[in-house]
Amino acid sequence: MSKYQIDSAHSTAGFSIKHMMIAKVHGSFQKLSGTLDFDPQNPALTQVEVTIDAASINTNESQRDAHLKSADFFDVEKFPTLTFKSTRVEGTPGELKLMGELTIHGITKSVVLEVEGPSAELKDPWGNTKLGASATTKIKRKDFGLTWNAALEAGGFLVGDDVQITLDVQFVKQS
Repeated sequence: MSKYQIDSAHSTAGFSIKHMMIAKVHGSFQKLSGTLDFDPQNPALTQVEVTIDAASINTNESQRDAHLKSADFFDVEKFPTLTFKSTRVEGTPGELKLMGELTIHGITKSVVLEVEGPSAELKDPWGNTKLGASATTKIKRKDFGLTWNAALEAGGFLVGDDVQITLDVQFVKQS
């Protein structure tokens, strides 16, 4: 079993959600950390833990980011982190399903991440051994207590409920 740390400089925790029922807005969290325990010969033993700094949200619109940090959404003063901890893995490398507990806004729900990877280990130019993986899942934000919304004059709501989450992560092998 090899141990890895997330290389936060080369990793992204992103999301997209419908805005005004017409287009998706994309955002990301700029600060994440975590660990991976992985044995390519026995992927079922894989363990993943990720912590995301909720205040590091970035949607390229400062007023929206401030609103998302407020008590209307993430309430970063009260809930400073989002976390994921794996509970089970199924499949083989390249086609893994990573089950785990996702905690947002103080509410924990089981989710399944569809994993592309992990890649083969490679050495970077500085001698660090790295591997990468991408994972996606879809959640309903209301399941995590993120219920703020505004009705639109033409019908419907300002913010959609379905959130697509994408993690693109590089890991650095620990000695």
